[in-house]
Amino acid sequence: MAIMVSIPAGIMANQEATQNLTENYNNTISAMGEQINTTATLIECSAASTQFNRTDFPGFPGLPSGSAPLFRFEREEVYINETIGDEIATIEGVKDVVPFIEVSSEETTSETMNSPRGSFTMSRPLYTITGVCLNSTFIEDYSILPTNITSGDPLTEGDSGVVLMSLNLSEYYGVVVGDEVEIYGESFTVVGIYNSAAQGFTGARTVYMNITDAQTVTDNIGNVSRFDVYAENSTSTLITKIATVIEAAYPELSVTTYEDRLANLENTQEMYTQTLNNAESTLSQTQTVATQEILIAVAATSLIIFFVMLYTVRERTKEIGVLKAIGFSNWNVMSQFMLEGTLISLMAGAVGIAIGSIGAPFLSSLLLPHISLFGGSQGRFQSNFGSVNPGIGSTTVATNVLDPQIILLAFGVAVLLGALGSLYPAWRAARTSPMEALRYE
Repeated sequence: MAIMVSIPAGIMANQEATQNLTENYNNTISAMGEQINTTATLIECSAASTQFNRTDFPGFPGLPSGSAPLFRFEREEVYINETIGDEIATIEGVKDVVPFIEVSSEETTSETMNSPRGSFTMSRPLYTITGVCLNSTFIEDYSILPTNITSGDPLTEGDSGVVLMSLNLSEYYGVVVGDEVEIYGESFTVVGIYNSAAQGFTGARTVYMNITDAQTVTDNIGNVSRFDVYAENSTSTLITKIATVIEAAYPELSVTTYEDRLANLENTQEMYTQTLNNAESTLSQTQTVATQEILIAVAATSLIIFFVMLYTVRERTKEIGVLKAIGFSNWNVMSQFMLEGTLISLMAGAVGIAIGSIGAPFLSSLLLPHISLFGGSQGRFQSNFGSVNPGIGSTTVATNVLDPQIILLAFGVAVLLGALGSLYPAWRAARTSPMEALRYE
Protein backbone atom coordinates (compact mmCIF):
# COMPACT_ATOMS: atom_id res chain seq x y z
CA MET A 1 0.00 0.00 0.00
CA ALA A 2 2.88 2.38 0.79
CA ILE A 3 4.24 1.84 -2.71
CA MET A 4 0.82 2.17 -4.30
CA VAL A 5 0.16 5.58 -2.70
CA SER A 6 3.69 7.03 -2.88
CA ILE A 7 4.38 6.22 -6.55
CA PRO A 8 1.30 8.09 -7.91
CA ALA A 9 2.24 11.01 -5.65
CA GLY A 10 5.74 10.98 -7.13
CA ILE A 11 4.34 10.86 -10.67
CA MET A 12 2.06 13.83 -9.97
CA ALA A 13 4.97 15.77 -8.43
CA ASN A 14 7.15 15.07 -11.47
CA GLN A 15 4.36 16.11 -13.83
CA GLU A 16 3.88 19.34 -11.90
CA ALA A 17 7.61 20.02 -11.90
CA THR A 18 7.86 19.44 -15.65
CA GLN A 19 4.87 21.71 -16.27
CA ASN A 20 6.34 24.45 -14.08
CA LEU A 21 9.67 24.08 -15.88
CA THR A 22 7.95 24.43 -19.25
CA GLU A 23 6.04 27.52 -18.17
CA ASN A 24 9.16 29.10 -16.68
CA TYR A 25 11.19 28.49 -19.81
CA ASN A 26 8.42 29.74 -22.09
CA ASN A 27 8.08 32.92 -20.04
CA THR A 28 11.83 33.44 -20.10
CA ILE A 29 12.09 32.94 -23.86
CA SER A 30 9.14 35.27 -24.41
CA ALA A 31 10.60 37.97 -22.17
CA MET A 32 14.02 37.73 -23.82
CA GLY A 33 12.44 37.88 -27.27
CA GLU A 34 10.37 40.95 -26.41
CA GLN A 35 13.38 42.78 -25.02
CA ILE A 36 15.54 41.92 -28.03
CA ASN A 37 12.89 43.13 -30.45
CA THR A 38 12.71 46.52 -28.70
CA THR A 39 16.47 47.08 -28.46
CA ALA A 40 17.67 47.06 -32.06
CA THR A 41 19.75 50.20 -31.48
CA LEU A 42 21.31 48.92 -28.25
CA ILE A 43 24.97 47.92 -28.02
CA GLU A 44 25.89 46.42 -24.66
CA CYS A 45 29.39 47.01 -23.38
CA SER A 46 30.13 45.00 -20.26
CA ALA A 47 33.14 44.43 -18.04
CA ALA A 48 31.49 41.76 -15.90
CA SER A 49 32.47 38.12 -16.08
CA THR A 50 31.23 34.98 -14.39
CA GLN A 51 33.12 31.96 -13.16
CA PHE A 52 32.17 28.80 -11.25
CA ASN A 53 34.18 27.34 -8.38
CA ARG A 54 33.57 23.78 -7.17
CA THR A 55 34.08 22.44 -3.66
CA ASP A 56 33.44 18.76 -2.88
CA PHE A 57 31.27 18.29 -5.97
CA PRO A 58 29.91 14.68 -6.42
CA GLY A 59 32.30 12.36 -8.18
CA PHE A 60 35.45 14.31 -7.35
CA PRO A 61 38.17 12.93 -5.06
CA GLY A 62 38.09 14.04 -1.46
CA LEU A 63 34.31 14.13 -1.06
CA PRO A 64 33.56 13.51 2.64
CA SER A 65 31.43 10.44 3.23
CA GLY A 66 27.79 11.25 3.98
CA SER A 67 28.21 15.00 3.52
CA ALA A 68 26.23 17.27 1.20
CA PRO A 69 28.67 18.50 -1.48
CA LEU A 70 29.01 22.21 -2.02
CA PHE A 71 28.84 23.89 -5.40
CA ARG A 72 29.62 27.55 -4.83
CA PHE A 73 28.45 30.01 -7.50
CA GLU A 74 30.79 32.97 -7.64
CA ARG A 75 30.54 35.97 -9.89
CA GLU A 76 33.77 37.79 -10.46
CA GLU A 77 32.85 41.46 -10.54
CA VAL A 78 35.12 43.57 -12.75
CA TYR A 79 34.66 47.34 -13.01
CA ILE A 80 35.72 49.99 -15.47
CA ASN A 81 36.20 53.71 -15.14
CA GLU A 82 33.00 55.62 -15.89
CA THR A 83 34.94 58.19 -17.94
CA ILE A 84 35.10 55.59 -20.72
CA GLY A 85 31.41 56.26 -21.23
CA ASP A 86 32.15 59.89 -22.04
CA GLU A 87 34.71 58.76 -24.60
CA ILE A 88 32.29 56.30 -26.20
CA ALA A 89 29.69 59.06 -26.45
CA THR A 90 31.99 60.93 -28.85
CA ILE A 91 31.99 58.07 -31.39
CA GLU A 92 30.16 59.01 -34.57
CA GLY A 93 26.61 57.60 -34.64
CA VAL A 94 26.26 57.17 -30.87
CA LYS A 95 23.13 58.85 -29.47
CA ASP A 96 23.33 58.08 -25.74
CA VAL A 97 25.49 56.13 -23.29
CA VAL A 98 23.78 54.88 -20.12
CA PRO A 99 26.10 53.66 -17.32
CA PHE A 100 25.18 50.94 -14.80
CA ILE A 101 26.92 49.44 -11.81
CA GLU A 102 26.04 46.00 -10.52
CA VAL A 103 27.37 44.71 -7.20
CA SER A 104 26.51 41.46 -5.45
CA SER A 105 25.23 41.67 -1.90
CA GLU A 106 27.42 40.78 1.06
CA GLU A 107 24.67 38.40 2.23
CA THR A 108 24.54 34.96 0.64
CA THR A 109 21.93 32.28 0.36
CA SER A 110 22.34 28.52 0.02
CA GLU A 111 20.00 25.83 -1.22
CA THR A 112 20.39 22.08 -1.55
CA MET A 113 19.42 20.57 -4.90
CA ASN A 114 19.31 17.12 -6.42
CA SER A 115 21.15 16.06 -9.55
CA PRO A 116 21.72 12.70 -11.25
CA ARG A 117 25.08 12.56 -9.46
CA GLY A 118 23.66 13.28 -6.03
CA SER A 119 22.67 16.29 -3.97
CA PHE A 120 24.73 19.44 -3.74
CA THR A 121 24.48 22.85 -2.12
CA MET A 122 24.70 25.99 -4.21
CA SER A 123 25.75 29.20 -2.50
CA ARG A 124 25.26 32.57 -4.17
CA PRO A 125 24.71 36.26 -3.30
CA LEU A 126 21.26 36.96 -1.90
CA TYR A 127 20.60 39.82 -4.30
CA THR A 128 22.22 42.21 -6.77
CA ILE A 129 22.48 45.98 -6.35
CA THR A 130 21.90 47.76 -9.66
CA GLY A 131 22.87 51.41 -9.77
CA VAL A 132 21.07 53.33 -12.51
CA CYS A 133 21.75 56.80 -13.92
CA LEU A 134 18.48 58.55 -13.01
CA ASN A 135 18.45 60.96 -15.91
CA SER A 136 14.90 61.90 -16.95
CA THR A 137 15.79 61.55 -20.64
CA PHE A 138 17.16 58.05 -20.09
CA ILE A 139 14.14 57.05 -18.01
CA GLU A 140 11.67 58.31 -20.63
CA ASP A 141 13.48 57.15 -23.78
CA TYR A 142 14.87 53.80 -22.64
CA SER A 143 13.55 51.03 -20.43
CA ILE A 144 16.39 51.19 -17.94
CA LEU A 145 14.08 50.47 -14.96
CA PRO A 146 11.45 47.77 -14.33
CA THR A 147 7.97 48.89 -15.33
CA ASN A 148 5.82 46.25 -13.64
CA ILE A 149 5.50 48.07 -10.29
CA THR A 150 3.19 46.20 -7.91
CA SER A 151 3.19 48.82 -5.15
CA GLY A 152 4.71 52.23 -4.53
CA ASP A 153 6.39 54.36 -7.17
CA PRO A 154 9.23 53.96 -9.69
CA LEU A 155 12.54 55.75 -9.30
CA THR A 156 12.67 59.25 -10.74
CA GLU A 157 15.33 61.85 -11.50
CA GLY A 158 16.98 63.21 -8.39
CA ASP A 159 16.01 60.27 -6.13
CA SER A 160 18.62 59.46 -3.50
CA GLY A 161 18.55 57.34 -0.37
CA VAL A 162 15.69 55.24 -1.80
CA VAL A 163 15.45 51.87 -3.56
CA LEU A 164 13.17 49.98 -5.92
CA MET A 165 13.08 46.35 -4.77
CA SER A 166 12.01 43.12 -6.46
CA LEU A 167 8.94 41.42 -4.98
CA ASN A 168 10.75 38.19 -4.07
CA LEU A 169 13.39 40.14 -2.14
CA SER A 170 10.78 42.25 -0.30
CA GLU A 171 9.02 39.03 0.71
CA TYR A 172 12.33 37.56 1.88
CA TYR A 173 12.96 40.58 4.12
CA GLY A 174 9.29 41.05 4.99
CA VAL A 175 9.27 44.75 4.05
CA VAL A 176 6.73 46.94 2.26
CA VAL A 177 6.78 50.38 0.66
CA GLY A 178 7.93 52.97 3.18
CA ASP A 179 10.04 50.56 5.24
CA GLU A 180 13.76 50.95 5.79
CA VAL A 181 16.30 48.38 4.57
CA GLU A 182 20.01 48.19 5.28
CA ILE A 183 22.35 47.77 2.30
CA TYR A 184 26.09 47.62 2.89
CA GLY A 185 25.54 49.19 6.30
CA GLU A 186 23.51 52.14 4.96
CA SER A 187 19.78 52.68 5.47
CA PHE A 188 17.52 53.12 2.41
CA THR A 189 13.77 53.68 2.09
CA VAL A 190 11.75 51.31 -0.12
CA VAL A 191 9.75 53.56 -2.49
CA GLY A 192 8.53 50.83 -4.83
CA ILE A 193 8.28 47.07 -5.36
CA TYR A 194 8.22 45.38 -8.76
CA ASN A 195 7.44 41.81 -9.79
CA SER A 196 10.43 40.21 -11.50
CA ALA A 197 8.42 37.02 -12.18
CA ALA A 198 6.15 38.97 -14.56
CA GLN A 199 9.18 39.42 -16.80
CA GLY A 200 10.02 35.71 -16.71
CA PHE A 201 13.12 36.29 -14.56
CA THR A 202 11.88 34.31 -11.57
CA GLY A 203 15.24 33.87 -9.86
CA ALA A 204 16.47 37.48 -9.89
CA ARG A 205 16.51 39.35 -6.58
CA THR A 206 17.49 42.93 -7.35
CA VAL A 207 17.63 46.34 -5.71
CA TYR A 208 17.64 49.39 -7.99
CA MET A 209 18.99 52.71 -6.75
CA ASN A 210 20.67 55.89 -7.92
CA ILE A 211 24.04 54.99 -9.46
CA THR A 212 25.78 57.53 -7.21
CA ASP A 213 24.31 55.89 -4.09
CA ALA A 214 25.36 52.45 -5.34
CA GLN A 215 28.92 53.60 -6.02
CA THR A 216 29.16 55.23 -2.61
CA VAL A 217 27.83 52.41 -0.41
CA THR A 218 29.86 49.74 -2.24
CA ASP A 219 33.03 51.86 -2.29
CA ASN A 220 33.15 51.97 -6.09
CA ILE A 221 33.14 55.72 -6.71
CA GLY A 222 34.02 56.40 -10.35
CA ASN A 223 33.49 52.76 -11.40
CA VAL A 224 30.75 51.14 -13.45
CA SER A 225 29.97 47.60 -14.59
CA ARG A 226 28.67 48.28 -18.06
CA PHE A 227 27.40 50.82 -20.57
CA ASP A 228 24.27 50.60 -22.67
CA VAL A 229 25.24 52.37 -25.87
CA TYR A 230 22.35 53.51 -28.09
CA ALA A 231 22.95 54.24 -31.78
CA GLU A 232 21.16 57.01 -33.65
CA ASN A 233 19.31 54.41 -35.74
CA SER A 234 19.02 50.64 -36.10
CA THR A 235 20.90 50.41 -39.40
CA SER A 236 23.02 47.26 -39.35
CA THR A 237 25.97 49.09 -40.91
CA LEU A 238 25.96 51.80 -38.23
CA ILE A 239 25.60 49.30 -35.38
CA THR A 240 28.49 47.20 -36.71
CA LYS A 241 30.67 50.27 -37.19
CA ILE A 242 30.11 51.52 -33.63
CA ALA A 243 30.70 48.04 -32.16
CA THR A 244 33.91 47.65 -34.15
CA VAL A 245 35.27 51.00 -32.95
CA ILE A 246 34.46 50.17 -29.30
CA GLU A 247 36.07 46.72 -29.52
CA ALA A 248 39.21 48.17 -31.05
CA ALA A 249 39.54 51.02 -28.55
CA TYR A 250 38.52 49.07 -25.44
CA PRO A 251 39.49 45.37 -25.71
CA GLU A 252 38.65 44.89 -22.04
CA LEU A 253 34.95 45.36 -22.85
CA SER A 254 32.61 42.62 -24.00
CA VAL A 255 30.49 44.11 -26.79
CA THR A 256 27.08 42.62 -27.65
CA THR A 257 24.90 43.81 -30.53
CA TYR A 258 21.35 43.04 -31.69
CA GLU A 259 22.59 40.18 -33.88
CA ASP A 260 24.53 38.73 -30.95
CA ARG A 261 21.42 38.80 -28.78
CA LEU A 262 19.41 37.03 -31.48
CA ALA A 263 22.08 34.32 -31.71
CA ASN A 264 22.06 34.02 -27.92
CA LEU A 265 18.26 33.66 -27.96
CA GLU A 266 18.47 30.89 -30.56
CA ASN A 267 21.06 29.03 -28.50
CA THR A 268 18.94 29.46 -25.39
CA GLN A 269 15.84 28.18 -27.20
CA GLU A 270 17.78 25.15 -28.42
CA MET A 271 19.04 24.42 -24.93
CA TYR A 272 15.58 24.87 -23.43
CA THR A 273 14.04 22.57 -26.03
CA GLN A 274 16.63 19.88 -25.32
CA THR A 275 16.06 20.23 -21.58
CA LEU A 276 12.29 19.97 -21.94
CA ASN A 277 12.60 16.97 -24.26
CA ASN A 278 14.86 15.24 -21.73
CA ALA A 279 12.42 15.99 -18.92
CA GLU A 280 9.43 14.73 -20.93
CA SER A 281 11.32 11.60 -21.97
CA THR A 282 12.26 10.87 -18.39
CA LEU A 283 8.68 11.51 -17.29
CA SER A 284 7.42 8.99 -19.85
CA GLN A 285 9.99 6.48 -18.60
CA THR A 286 8.93 7.22 -15.03
CA GLN A 287 5.28 6.51 -15.82
CA THR A 288 6.20 3.18 -17.44
CA VAL A 289 8.33 2.16 -14.46
CA ALA A 290 5.58 3.27 -12.06
CA THR A 291 2.99 1.13 -13.84
CA GLN A 292 5.27 -1.91 -13.67
CA GLU A 293 6.04 -1.35 -9.99
CA ILE A 294 2.36 -0.91 -9.08
CA LEU A 295 1.46 -4.14 -10.92
CA ILE A 296 4.23 -5.98 -9.10
CA ALA A 297 3.05 -4.53 -5.78
CA VAL A 298 -0.55 -5.61 -6.48
CA ALA A 299 0.55 -9.11 -7.47
CA ALA A 300 2.82 -9.44 -4.42
CA THR A 301 0.06 -8.21 -2.11
CA SER A 302 -2.44 -10.70 -3.55
CA LEU A 303 0.00 -13.60 -3.13
CA ILE A 304 0.81 -12.58 0.44
CA ILE A 305 -2.88 -12.50 1.36
CA PHE A 306 -3.46 -15.80 -0.43
CA PHE A 307 -0.71 -17.68 1.41
CA VAL A 308 -1.52 -16.08 4.76
CA MET A 309 -5.19 -17.08 4.51
CA LEU A 310 -4.28 -20.55 3.19
CA TYR A 311 -2.02 -21.04 6.21
CA THR A 312 -4.77 -19.73 8.50
CA VAL A 313 -7.27 -22.23 7.12
CA ARG A 314 -4.82 -25.04 7.66
CA GLU A 315 -4.08 -24.04 11.26
CA ARG A 316 -7.77 -23.67 12.07
CA THR A 317 -8.99 -26.92 10.51
CA LYS A 318 -10.37 -28.26 13.80
CA GLU A 319 -12.14 -24.96 14.48
CA ILE A 320 -13.77 -25.23 11.05
CA GLY A 321 -14.93 -28.75 11.89
CA VAL A 322 -16.48 -27.58 15.16
CA LEU A 323 -18.25 -24.69 13.44
CA LYS A 324 -19.74 -26.96 10.81
CA ALA A 325 -20.66 -29.55 13.45
CA ILE A 326 -22.76 -27.00 15.37
CA GLY A 327 -24.60 -25.94 12.25
CA PHE A 328 -22.51 -23.39 10.33
CA SER A 329 -23.22 -23.61 6.62
CA ASN A 330 -20.60 -23.58 3.91
CA TRP A 331 -21.51 -19.96 3.15
CA ASN A 332 -21.13 -18.96 6.81
CA VAL A 333 -17.63 -20.45 6.99
CA MET A 334 -16.62 -19.00 3.65
CA SER A 335 -17.91 -15.50 4.44
CA GLN A 336 -16.14 -15.52 7.84
CA PHE A 337 -12.75 -16.26 6.32
CA MET A 338 -13.28 -13.75 3.51
CA LEU A 339 -14.23 -11.10 6.06
CA GLU A 340 -11.11 -11.85 8.09
CA GLY A 341 -8.93 -11.56 4.98
CA THR A 342 -10.59 -8.24 4.06
CA LEU A 343 -10.14 -6.82 7.57
CA ILE A 344 -6.49 -7.85 7.63
CA SER A 345 -5.98 -6.13 4.27
CA LEU A 346 -7.73 -2.99 5.52
CA MET A 347 -5.50 -2.76 8.60
CA ALA A 348 -2.40 -3.44 6.53
CA GLY A 349 -3.60 -0.83 4.02
CA ALA A 350 -4.02 1.78 6.77
CA VAL A 351 -0.49 1.12 8.00
CA GLY A 352 0.84 1.21 4.43
CA ILE A 353 -0.90 4.49 3.67
CA ALA A 354 0.49 6.00 6.88
CA ILE A 355 3.99 4.90 5.88
CA GLY A 356 3.45 6.19 2.36
CA SER A 357 2.21 9.56 3.64
CA ILE A 358 5.36 10.05 5.70
CA GLY A 359 7.86 8.49 3.33
CA ALA A 360 6.31 9.41 -0.04
CA PRO A 361 9.20 11.71 -1.12
CA PHE A 362 11.81 9.10 -0.14
CA LEU A 363 9.95 6.14 -1.63
CA SER A 364 9.12 7.87 -4.91
CA SER A 365 12.69 9.16 -5.34
CA LEU A 366 14.02 5.68 -4.53
CA LEU A 367 11.67 3.81 -6.87
CA LEU A 368 11.27 6.26 -9.75
CA PRO A 369 13.84 7.65 -12.23
CA HIS A 370 15.09 11.15 -11.41
CA ILE A 371 13.90 14.06 -13.55
CA SER A 372 16.62 16.67 -13.95
CA LEU A 373 15.22 20.20 -13.98
CA PHE A 374 18.50 21.91 -14.84
CA GLY A 375 18.71 23.51 -18.21
CA GLY A 376 22.48 23.62 -18.35
CA SER A 377 25.01 26.08 -17.11
CA GLN A 378 24.09 29.46 -15.76
CA GLY A 379 23.82 32.13 -18.40
CA ARG A 380 24.00 35.90 -18.40
CA PHE A 381 21.70 37.98 -20.52
CA GLN A 382 22.25 41.71 -20.58
CA SER A 383 19.31 43.87 -21.42
CA ASN A 384 18.11 47.37 -20.98
CA PHE A 385 16.72 46.21 -17.65
CA GLY A 386 20.24 45.42 -16.54
CA SER A 387 22.00 42.12 -16.20
CA VAL A 388 19.57 39.40 -15.22
CA ASN A 389 19.53 35.65 -14.90
CA PRO A 390 16.94 34.32 -17.35
CA GLY A 391 16.25 31.25 -15.27
CA ILE A 392 18.69 28.88 -16.91
CA GLY A 393 19.57 26.30 -14.36
CA SER A 394 16.82 27.44 -12.02
CA THR A 395 15.06 24.80 -10.04
CA THR A 396 11.43 23.90 -9.79
CA VAL A 397 10.63 22.27 -6.49
CA ALA A 398 7.94 19.60 -6.66
CA THR A 399 6.40 18.27 -3.48
CA ASN A 400 4.91 14.80 -3.11
CA VAL A 401 1.39 15.40 -1.86
CA LEU A 402 -0.99 12.47 -1.44
CA ASP A 403 -4.27 13.02 -3.24
CA PRO A 404 -7.35 12.03 -1.16
CA GLN A 405 -8.63 10.17 -4.21
CA ILE A 406 -5.43 8.10 -4.23
CA ILE A 407 -5.93 7.25 -0.56
CA LEU A 408 -9.56 6.18 -1.16
CA LEU A 409 -8.48 4.17 -4.19
CA ALA A 410 -5.79 2.46 -2.10
CA PHE A 411 -8.37 1.48 0.50
CA GLY A 412 -10.61 0.16 -2.28
CA VAL A 413 -7.76 -1.87 -3.72
CA ALA A 414 -6.97 -3.21 -0.24
CA VAL A 415 -10.58 -4.42 0.17
CA LEU A 416 -10.58 -5.96 -3.30
CA LEU A 417 -7.24 -7.70 -2.84
CA GLY A 418 -8.30 -8.97 0.58
CA ALA A 419 -11.47 -10.44 -0.85
CA LEU A 420 -9.78 -11.97 -3.91
CA GLY A 421 -6.83 -13.30 -1.94
CA SER A 422 -9.14 -14.93 0.60
CA LEU A 423 -11.55 -16.38 -1.94
CA TYR A 424 -9.85 -19.74 -2.59
CA PRO A 425 -8.75 -20.37 1.03
CA ALA A 426 -12.28 -19.52 2.22
CA TRP A 427 -13.84 -21.80 -0.39
CA ARG A 428 -11.47 -24.57 0.62
CA ALA A 429 -12.40 -24.08 4.28
CA ALA A 430 -16.10 -24.21 3.43
CA ARG A 431 -15.65 -27.49 1.52
CA THR A 432 -13.89 -29.20 4.43
CA SER A 433 -15.80 -32.20 5.86
CA PRO A 434 -16.60 -31.82 9.60
CA MET A 435 -15.47 -35.38 10.37
CA GLU A 436 -12.14 -34.94 8.57
CA ALA A 437 -11.61 -31.57 10.20
CA LEU A 438 -12.21 -32.91 13.73
CA ARG A 439 -9.74 -35.75 13.12
CA TYR A 440 -7.07 -33.32 11.81
CA GLU A 441 -3.92 -33.14 13.94
